[in-house]
Amino acid sequence: MIETAEQEKHRVALSSVLAAIFLTIIKLIVGLLTNSLGILSEAAHSGLDLIAAGVTYFAVRISDQPPDRVHHYGHGKVENLSAFIETLLLLATCAWIVYEAISRLIEPVQVEATLWSFAVMGTSIIVDLSRSRALMKVAKKHNSQALEADALHFSTDIWSSSVVILGLLTLRLAPWLESSFGIPIEWLYRADAIAALGVSVIVVYVSYQLGRKTINVLLDAAEKDAVQKIEDAVASIQGVQSIQRLRVRHSGAETFIDLTLEVPRTATFEESHLLSMQVENTIEEIIPRSDVMVHIDPVVKDRHSLIETVRSIASQQGLRVHGFRAHDVLGNLTLQMHVEIPERMSLNQAHNLVSSFEDKLYLQIPGLKDVITHLEPIGDDEVKRPAIQISSEELQIAIRALPTEFPGICDCHNIKIHSDGHELSVTFHCHVEQEMTVHQAHQLTIELESQLRRMHPELGRVVIHTEPYFDTPESLESSVDIQNGDTEQSSPNAE
Repeated sequence: MIETAEQEKHRVALSSVLAAIFLTIIKLIVGLLTNSLGILSEAAHSGLDLIAAGVTYFAVRISDQPPDRVHHYGHGKVENLSAFIETLLLLATCAWIVYEAISRLIEPVQVEATLWSFAVMGTSIIVDLSRSRALMKVAKKHNSQALEADALHFSTDIWSSSVVILGLLTLRLAPWLESSFGIPIEWLYRADAIAALGVSVIVVYVSYQLGRKTINVLLDAAEKDAVQKIEDAVASIQGVQSIQRLRVRHSGAETFIDLTLEVPRTATFEESHLLSMQVENTIEEIIPRSDVMVHIDPVVKDRHSLIETVRSIASQQGLRVHGFRAHDVLGNLTLQMHVEIPERMSLNQAHNLVSSFEDKLYLQIPGLKDVITHLEPIGDDEVKRPAIQISSEELQIAIRALPTEFPGICDCHNIKIHSDGHELSVTFHCHVEQEMTVHQAHQLTIELESQLRRMHPELGRVVIHTEPYFDTPESLESSVDIQNGDTEQSSPNAE
């Protein structure tokens, strides 16, 4: 049977309560029998651990409850509150230990350093070591501050018990130390009280560390390292312009993160949504059990870019543009573009929508004198047309001969010819030199298309796909295979 996170946390918290009960009882009994302040302070410390373990146990049970109508962020803060209570209890116990230790330094009390004293403290170290490891393991696994605080309590006991054993050992060897090194016996009998002060110093230090951490969480103070990791990871995601705001707060094992991202205004709603999901997944990998809220703020990526400005204004109107061209005649700018319009929209609605778009262009682009827009219907009825694939030996020969007429083309392959009953459409691939820029490749396809239309005026749509050509034996063999395959597919017998 697989143990859930809640069950594992409850089990380890309950086992800590039982361990604290056992240690408190045996330390109290031996401390009273031996009159050792060191052991009695350890008994008080273990009693405090018992209270803390009990608080932790109930805090863990409450913190795992889901959010409700009153606690919208869940009950995780209960863990942090319990850790703060444990800190106050630790400091109160330290005050009592210091008071008793100073009193015994002034008026020494006879202490019996019996074997039972060493036995109980040795047992305490073994139990504390096993409990602190178990608690810390589960605390790190499930990001539980309450269990982490409990683990610190038990780990503190290990060091304090070691200090007490050192004090008892000094008492045991007091006669020998006095005779061998001349140390006054009255100071040796004060070793137990000094050991108790050592315990208090350790507990105060741990209390300070734990208290500072819990107070920071209760006041929603963000960890600088966590914030920096999130900023670095999110900033490296493609599509994120910048992080406008980032807030991180902890609540028990949960971490709530909200951030505002600047993304290009031309990004679609779907693109922005996918970007948000990528950001959430990235943060959850850095900080497990995190609840991430992403707000998208669209911005113009490059305010000096004419294309970016036009696309940004178009997106504000719910439009998309393509086929963009700008003519600058002595500072007078003319824009030409295709505007995508739903195919079933009435011409009157489309005209009003595009006119509003044009008005905004005139207002926001300096030097703009004229705008010419072509309404491009977009929809399934427009793009999806029944067609058949046909064979044209003459057209295939003309396409395959293009590399001999235009430098930079290595071959033309994957030729396909379709007819929808009104016009022919041709598609084919071209291998071009790999160092050629996108602009050069595009100009080359324009020249190829113009050449084909001069030779075959009946052609309708022509789509040419360019791809880099690598002069290696493998690419040559691949190119030959592609061409041979195309020839077979385009032959009359294949039809």
